[in-house]
Amino acid sequence: MWESDGGLLARVDKNKMPRHVAIIMDGNGRWASVRGLLRSAGHTAGVKTLKNILKTAVNLKLEALTVYAFSTENWKRPPGEVDFLMHLFSDYLEREKLEMHENNVRIKFLGRTEDFSPALQKLIQESVDLMKNNTGVKFNVAADYGGQDEIIRTTQKLARRVQSGELSPEEISAQIFENELDTAGQPPVDLMIRTSGELRVSNFLLWQAAYAEFWFTETTWPEFTPEEFIDALVDFGKRNRRFGASAV
Repeated sequence: MWESDGGLLARVDKNKMPRHVAIIMDGNGRWASVRGLLRSAGHTAGVKTLKNILKTAVNLKLEALTVYAFSTENWKRPPGEVDFLMHLFSDYLEREKLEMHENNVRIKFLGRTEDFSPALQKLIQESVDLMKNNTGVKFNVAADYGGQDEIIRTTQKLARRVQSGELSPEEISAQIFENELDTAGQPPVDLMIRTSGELRVSNFLLWQAAYAEFWFTETTWPEFTPEEFIDALVDFGKRNRRFGASAV
């Protein structure tokens, strides 16, 4: 098990902890720019932050953690940056998969992973297979992912089921829809965190975050610490979630 800071974790009331936390890891480029570094240096630093946050999630026994690693729109970035991100993604998986497995993490990939290179697809499948029986944190990596694209893909799956006669349009419910999402079988997002001061969802988990609480910070992702992650969880525990009901 990864070592933990018991004093830090003790700040979180386990009875008021979110089941599913999603993070938009924003600000790698900004972090690098103010230091006169290449954007690639920011992405590399961001990977170290991700490992620390995943460790904290494991030690808290968080049920699910989803991170926005690469969006469907990120293909529009300069080719050199995209290539670097793909290599960084591969290096991270190759280097970290055994340690994640030893810590009972179960990894899953959300999005159109079939658009990645054959080598990366093979590594993704190896990582999933390695951890498929683990019972700890469900670690979802959203890669080549877009919330609108996921909803369209899900609708297409259901349309094919209707076309085949397996399902009637009237039988389609919220639960049946959720069962076809990339996150099928997982709880909805309770808390969404976005770093680097931006105040938008950016096409991330649009269905799953319907009733999520949001927590924004000016801190760039490479500077985001387990302490600030805990701050977000503590703040979540103080909120009154009504899910559309009137205030008491």
